Amino acid sequence: MAEKFYPTKLLIFVTLLLSINHSEQLQSSLPQTLLRIKRLLNFPSALSSWNSSTDFCSPDSDSSQTVVCYEDTITQLHIIADKRASPLPKNFSTDTFFATLARLPHLKVLTLVSLGIRGPLPGKIARLSSLEIVNMSSNFLYGVIPQELSLLSNLQTLILDDNKLSGELPDWLDSLPALTVLSLKNNLFNGSVPDSVGRLENLRILSLSHNHFYGPVPDLRHLTNLQVLEFDDNAFGPQFPRLGTKLVTLVLRNNSFRSSVPAEVTTFRQLERFDISSNSFVGPFHPALLSLPSITYLNISGNQLNGMLFENLTCSSELQVVDLSSNLLTGSLPECLQSKSSDKTVLYARNCLQDINQNQHLLPFCHTEALAVGILPESKKHKDQSKVGLSTGIVSGILGGVALVALVFFIIRRGNVRSSIKNPPTRLISESATPKYSSKHLSDARYISQTMKMATVGLPIYRTFSVEEIVVATNNFDTSSFMGESSQGQMYRGRLRDGFVVAIRCVKMKKRYSIHYFMHHIELISQLRHRHLVCALGHCFEYYLEDSTVSRIFLVFEYVPNGTLRSWISADRRAKKSLGWTQRIEAAIGVAKGIQYLHTGVVPGIYSNKIKTTDVLMDQNLGAKICSYNLPFLSDMGKVEHGTSSSGSKSPSVNRSAKHEDKSDIYNFGAILQELILGRAAKSRNEVDGLRVLFQASIIGDEEARRSIVDAGVRNSCLDQSLRTIMEICTRCLTKDPAERPSIEDVLWNLQFAAQVQDAWRGESQSSEGSPGSPFEPRRLTFH
Repeated sequence: MAEKFYPTKLLIFVTLLLSINHSEQLQSSLPQTLLRIKRLLNFPSALSSWNSSTDFCSPDSDSSQTVVCYEDTITQLHIIADKRASPLPKNFSTDTFFATLARLPHLKVLTLVSLGIRGPLPGKIARLSSLEIVNMSSNFLYGVIPQELSLLSNLQTLILDDNKLSGELPDWLDSLPALTVLSLKNNLFNGSVPDSVGRLENLRILSLSHNHFYGPVPDLRHLTNLQVLEFDDNAFGPQFPRLGTKLVTLVLRNNSFRSSVPAEVTTFRQLERFDISSNSFVGPFHPALLSLPSITYLNISGNQLNGMLFENLTCSSELQVVDLSSNLLTGSLPECLQSKSSDKTVLYARNCLQDINQNQHLLPFCHTEALAVGILPESKKHKDQSKVGLSTGIVSGILGGVALVALVFFIIRRGNVRSSIKNPPTRLISESATPKYSSKHLSDARYISQTMKMATVGLPIYRTFSVEEIVVATNNFDTSSFMGESSQGQMYRGRLRDGFVVAIRCVKMKKRYSIHYFMHHIELISQLRHRHLVCALGHCFEYYLEDSTVSRIFLVFEYVPNGTLRSWISADRRAKKSLGWTQRIEAAIGVAKGIQYLHTGVVPGIYSNKIKTTDVLMDQNLGAKICSYNLPFLSDMGKVEHGTSSSGSKSPSVNRSAKHEDKSDIYNFGAILQELILGRAAKSRNEVDGLRVLFQASIIGDEEARRSIVDAGVRNSCLDQSLRTIMEICTRCLTKDPAERPSIEDVLWNLQFAAQVQDAWRGESQSSEGSPGSPFEPRRLTFH
């Protein structure tokens, strides 16, 4: 009997042995995979406890916070650095890294934060078919989102914040039906948001803040589970988005919305945070927003919302922050907002409210401004509706009388102002509102990928200034405020009532010009707002009394305090500290972004700007701002020395459609790069061309030859790969044939590459010794 069953027992024994052996091999492969991941990530401190003897799936293991197992298989991997790491070495490959991760086929949660991961997000991520949550924020990922990501049908959360990803959002997002969180904040995405986002019915969080998106927001009303929508710091607009009613957070700050705010937002009963600041919203403000049961943060500042507030309005007991400033509100501040409690912040300056402390405009300002943008100020309805018809005639008569009294009042008031600034008796000061934009101009305005119209953070909205404000800001044009004078006008430094420092240009006009001559130019100036341009903040017209033609224009610009770029790199910088190599690259990137906006951020583009280092001002953070470009304000007006972002026509070539119209700016940018490298400006175009030949020879030469021609102030602090890249960009920009010069997008890409390798070397040089040229292998520069 025993002999009969022996073969069966032997078979069972062999099977068990093979199974145990296979299991042991499988278990032994997990530590090897994880240790390889540690090695590929350059041994981050978060994984310092990992070694060959670590039992990763043991409940008592030190790795329990980074590895989660289920039935001896790894299902979760969490690696989070304490602070953002420098980019991983240049030889790091995201393809290799994800091929290694694919050895963990049951992985459902992948968290890799602040590890310095650099490179494109590879299509091999689709091999991790079980993934449900992916968080790779605060790294250095670049490129587009791969289409293979659409194969992760179980994906619920995708967080890629704080990277350098670019391109447009793919239209296949609705192939991820389980997606509940999509967060792509602080990247370089551009274009419009596809309609497929509106079909992600399970989406709860959608955050696209701090990118370059533009255009209308798709219809999101079908996202009935959406609770958080963060679209701030883009160029979305012009219409308020169509949304579901379950939102808890709605942030549309710093975009290009210019419609009214629909009354439906007052039905969002779960809304806690509502921020639409720094846009151009018009129409009535809905006081019911103050009484939403869950509202804690309400910010409508920096718009043109109008309406009357009353003292007896009710507010939610949850309100902690309310900012109503810089709108067209009238009436009285509600008592519920007048609490002096330290746990509540209420801002309401620069409206037309009565009997309150914060700085307010006079009542006519809000009415005039509202009319200028096509808003009729709200009026209190008569309680007895049956008397409306009878009252129409009476009201008309009263309004006529009020208008007559107001006319007399303003004539007397303007007369007083004239005497205060000693104007001739033949002139009249006009405090007109910002002109209504022409339909043609608005139809032409659009946004181009990566170069959208970007409002500068911290700047007030463009508006009309009264002459009283100009007088107060300049201390009645005191000599201490005088900054300079040219044949086109005088420049004064001023301080507005809210403490904001400005540069005010006073331009005398020839009598033949009427106000209509300037409307289109004022519209253009008011809309050119970018962090790398010196921006206009407003204007004020002065008229001749006898024929209502313009006698003087006051143009108000942001004040940029740190002088010109040339003063920070030239030999005459005196007591100023010279810009370091990294700062010079950042300045070049700032100038390039400003040029990119002038070329593609407005339609038609602004070309032939003839920008030099003296046309670039440095702000308090040593950020570069272009202060002079080719926008024709008047054909016989030239550039004023400081803060004139739209001062004069440099040539008749602006906005023309000639071939290679943008290439003259590329050449001038090459001359700026040349000056940043040498620390001095070339004296003539022949010298620029001669230096270009010298640069070409040094690029193919050795490192010593390149460093010998660099400004001594940065010679020993620049990585050779970074220096060679900048030199290659410079020589390409200075090519004689315009057709062979790179586009501004190509220039920006390579400048950012030079900055990236320089920053990476600086990070490595702090922990290792070596020559400035040693950490990176040479890379041939290519223009895409």
